[in-house]
Amino acid sequence: MRKNVWIRMAAVMAAGVLGLSGCGKGSQGTAGSETQSAAAGEQSGGETKADSGETEEGGEEKDQLGRIQEKGELVVAMEGTWSPWTYHDEADQLVGYDVEVADRIAQKLGVKAVFVEGEWDGLFAGLDAGRYDMVVNGVEITEERREKYDFTEPYAYIRTAIVVNGSNDEIQSFEDLDGKNTANTISSTYAELAESYGATVTGVDDLNQTFELLLSGRIDATLNAELTYYDYMKAHPDRDLKIAALTEEASFVSIPLRKGADSESLRKAVDEAIAELGESGELAKLSEKYFGSDISRNPQED
Repeated sequence: MRKNVWIRMAAVMAAGVLGLSGCGKGSQGTAGSETQSAAAGEQSGGETKADSGETEEGGEEKDQLGRIQEKGELVVAMEGTWSPWTYHDEADQLVGYDVEVADRIAQKLGVKAVFVEGEWDGLFAGLDAGRYDMVVNGVEITEERREKYDFTEPYAYIRTAIVVNGSNDEIQSFEDLDGKNTANTISSTYAELAESYGATVTGVDDLNQTFELLLSGRIDATLNAELTYYDYMKAHPDRDLKIAALTEEASFVSIPLRKGADSESLRKAVDEAIAELGESGELAKLSEKYFGSDISRNPQED
C-alpha cells in the first residue's frame, strides 16, 4: 500500500467520525460494575448536577470529578456490540477490553463504573447532554473530534484493515477500492475512508451485518480495525475471509470528555490512571486477554 494512504486517512479523519453502531442489552456488568439501558439514561433527562447548580458546602461549585466522587459513580457509555472491545458473552454479561479498562479507571478514581449501552450516535448525544461522564468504545482521535471534545492520553493503538473474501485477488490496496462496494456504519471514519478511494458504501447497523454482506457476496470489502478482524476469525475460523491491505500508521484510541474547565480535573485524573495501568502492565495483560497481542503500545515507537 502506498504511503499516501495515511495522508488520505488523516484528511478523512478531519472530516469524518468513527462509528460502529449497535444496540444495548442492559444486563449486569463485570467486576462489581453496573449496567443500565440507554433508554434509562434518556429518561434521566439532560440536566447534570452542574446544570442544576449544586455546590459544595461554603458555596463553591464542584467540578465534574468532584460530582463523580461525591456520587460514587462514573457513568460510562458504550455500544456493547463490538467484540472484543465491548460485547456480551454467552451468559449475557457485558465484557470486553473497554469494559475492563473503564472499570479499572473508575477504581483508581475511587468510584464504581456504571455502564450504559446504546447506539453509536446516541453515546455522544448523551455525553453532550451530560447524561454520561465519558464514552469508552474504541474511539479514535480525529481533528474534528478534538474541536468538540477533550481527549485523554491514548490507551490503545490500532490499524485499519481492508477485509475481503478469501478468493478475492482484485483488491490488494486502498486504491483498488475504486468502483467497489463496501459496508460500514454510514457516519464512520471507515466509511469515509472507503468513499475517499471511490467505493460505494452500504450503511449497516453492526459488525455482524457487515460480515454477513461480505460473506454473501453482496459487497466486495469492508474496512475495520485489524484486531476486530482477528477476533472475528477467532470466533469463526471456518469463514473464508482475509486482510487485503493495512494502513501503515496506527490511529490513537482515547476517551472523549466534554470540553471545558469543568472536566479538566477529570481528564487529568483519567490520564494518571491510564499511565498507572500502562506502567503496571495491566493494559498489556488486558490487551493480550482480548486481542492476543499488546495494543496498549504504539507500534510506531517500537
